[in-house]
Amino acid sequence: MAEPTHPTRITLTEEGPALVTGPVELALPDGTIVRSDRAVTAVCHCRRSRRYPICDASHRRKERA
Repeated sequence: MAEPTHPTRITLTEEGPALVTGPVELALPDGTIVRSDRAVTAVCHCRRSRRYPICDASHRRKERA
């Protein structure tokens, strides 16, 4: 496998998803592999997404105290 020309970038957002640059494969605990070929993939870490592990912005509906 060829070495990437630059490292994969993961940007952690304050109250939203982790943004992964480039194509990505996500390995879920049950062994399922989810692949995204988008230039930037939003990966859900709040587990509110109906498309989990891909973020659908469901975290925006959370009520703040």
